Amino acid sequence: MSSHGYETGRLDLPFVGIATFGKRPYVQDWDKIDADVAVLGAPFDFGCQFRSGARFGPRSVREASTLFSFGHAGAYDHEDDATYLDASVRIVDIGDADIIHTKTDESHANIAYGVKKILDAGALPVTIGGDHSINIPCIKAFEDNCAENGPIHVVQIDAHLDFVDERKGVTDGHGNPMRRALERDYVSGMTQLGIRNVSSTAREGYIDARARGSDILSVRQVRALGTQSVLERIPEGARYYVTVDIDAFCPSIAPGTGTPSHGGFHYYDVLEILQGLSKRGDVVGIDLVEVAPAYDPSESTQILAAQLLLNFIGFIFHNKKQTSA
Repeated sequence: MSSHGYETGRLDLPFVGIATFGKRPYVQDWDKIDADVAVLGAPFDFGCQFRSGARFGPRSVREASTLFSFGHAGAYDHEDDATYLDASVRIVDIGDADIIHTKTDESHANIAYGVKKILDAGALPVTIGGDHSINIPCIKAFEDNCAENGPIHVVQIDAHLDFVDERKGVTDGHGNPMRRALERDYVSGMTQLGIRNVSSTAREGYIDARARGSDILSVRQVRALGTQSVLERIPEGARYYVTVDIDAFCPSIAPGTGTPSHGGFHYYDVLEILQGLSKRGDVVGIDLVEVAPAYDPSESTQILAAQLLLNFIGFIFHNKKQTSA
């Protein structure tokens, strides 16, 4: 039985020390990433069409993640009778991509560079935004990886379709990323979950998304189908890139976002899909976006984001271990 270190290790309370993601080691030199998971901050929010502030998302999610830094031998889940994120899962925080104010192309290029460095090191990239436009460089960074390992299927969890082609010359804002993703020949398809109400895309965009291989379900449709039926609509055995916009959740539990939309998911709606996805194929990339902490003085939004990411990472590597055993 592994030691939890309660007697021999530091107490290391959440408010002590440097707030890296999960209080994991910081790697400044991106040529020396040696880990299973590398967390990159992408504090870019110039793609917003309404309330800004997601540039502070990475910092706030990192700070929230320190709440879950207890337990030197991982986190035991009594429902699954499994210990997640034990010492065998090596997670590092590589800091933030450099953001150049008012410069979208240059900032996005720096984000893509960070994700590619993680992929080249053989680690799982977990990128914390920032607005949803940061998904554009994240997906772009997979070009060489997909040429070697095969295409990716994008799973989006979001309130908005984000499938706008162009508005007034804007092609790389936070309403465009899913369109830009499906334009890439190494993206084999897309599943868009949680899309609801007054969305970001006109009817023609929905028609086009479906024609290009997207499966679109609202929150109510996801709940009516149930988790297992939703998972069965997603190609089995594929390589998955998962992008989570925090506004997929109901603002009653996640108000800290720029474009809140009522009627959203609750925590277990999403967690059970992510857990099932981690058993169904190979999760090769993750981003979580649109946490804007200024709009949530309770800090529950960023706590939810950190908890979701840590659980998801735990599921991924637990299932890898079970598969290889």
